[in-house]
Amino acid sequence: MRKVLVVAYYFPPMGLSGVQRTLKFVKYLPSFEWMPTVLTVSSRGYFAKDETLLKEVEPLGIEVMRTRSFDMNYFFRKQEVVKMPSEWVRKILSRISDAVFIPDNKIGWKRPALKAASLLMEKEKFDAVFVTAPPQTDFLIGKALKEKFHVPLVMDYRDAWVDYPFRSYPTPLHKLAHRTLEKHVLQKADAIIVASRRLKELILRRYKFLHYNDIQIISQGFDPDDMKFNPQEKLPHVEKMRITYSGVFYENRTPIFFLEALHRVFKQHPKIRGRIEACFIGAFRPEHMKIVNRLELQDSVNILGYLEHRECVKYQLASDVLWVMMDDTESSPGKIFEYIGTQKKILGCVPQGFVRALIEEAGGICVDPSNVEQITVAILQLYDQYEHRKLSSPRPDVVDRYNRVTLTGELAKVLTNLVD
Repeated sequence: MRKVLVVAYYFPPMGLSGVQRTLKFVKYLPSFEWMPTVLTVSSRGYFAKDETLLKEVEPLGIEVMRTRSFDMNYFFRKQEVVKMPSEWVRKILSRISDAVFIPDNKIGWKRPALKAASLLMEKEKFDAVFVTAPPQTDFLIGKALKEKFHVPLVMDYRDAWVDYPFRSYPTPLHKLAHRTLEKHVLQKADAIIVASRRLKELILRRYKFLHYNDIQIISQGFDPDDMKFNPQEKLPHVEKMRITYSGVFYENRTPIFFLEALHRVFKQHPKIRGRIEACFIGAFRPEHMKIVNRLELQDSVNILGYLEHRECVKYQLASDVLWVMMDDTESSPGKIFEYIGTQKKILGCVPQGFVRALIEEAGGICVDPSNVEQITVAILQLYDQYEHRKLSSPRPDVVDRYNRVTLTGELAKVLTNLVD
């Protein structure tokens, strides 16, 4: 087998969506004759922890190296899980971080990671280095390793860097610093992978020295293993339409418009109350619970909190409709592809763009993210389909397109072409 060093700050037992893409690449690369070694951070306090994810790679004999990182999470290293702050506190901390740290507040991991990676690469021969971001500190580590060891470097963009919609730039100099760093890193890369066509467009528009074939799209996806449950493991059917949201609300991603629409549905059609249940998987902030109480939706909202990934998928499979909300056109939420993997109907509160086109191709319904009237109509339309047993599934060819095994095969081809 050929060997690849995978540099990833976010990796299990950390939870949340940021670890899924890298974890599944690592899980399936050995099937394509590439043995990964993962370099990540040591255990620390984080918003979610999921030990079951790590068990997906442990039986494969994949080495996971962990180093210290002197970042904000280091101060919570003795805690298993850190409570997520209120949204306004998170925003303030995020803005301060953007003003102080370049490229991000994980820059304290660069030195320990480089030291550990250098010792490893001096002892073992690696055929390639794969780095994934965010955090963009991972890219800086990859660039330094490329310069020192002259090993092919593959950069994986899960989200944009300079054009990331939730990054703030206190001054033009901050943005210039990020752009300069990104340019230097891209110039060192032997292969560039992005999670969406929109990401590719943004990079090509900004950096004219790159050409169309310099960037390859390997989309987010779903793991077919995650969809397999024994009959006794499955959740019982409930006699109501279950609409499930999986994930965290932050910045302008908020449940308020959906909740107001659900309130309107019950006000306009009182007989439907008790026939629709909205489930929320993930951290649900107190300020959002106040909205539920204000709209008197306590009997129709089920707050499940953070669940281990397998339990999360179990609830998705036991749902009738899966809901996603976003108001930007740059990001590519991984949950949408997992939604497609469940073959459930999707309600997308999303703007015009590639995400809306993706959901509609999968047979979903899309409306503007903040238009309460459109969301109300969509819920009623979905309920009518539910009552008449006409909630459709995406076509098999659309589902198969986002299989993580196939997508990892595409990554293996990139790696092999670099070496050959």
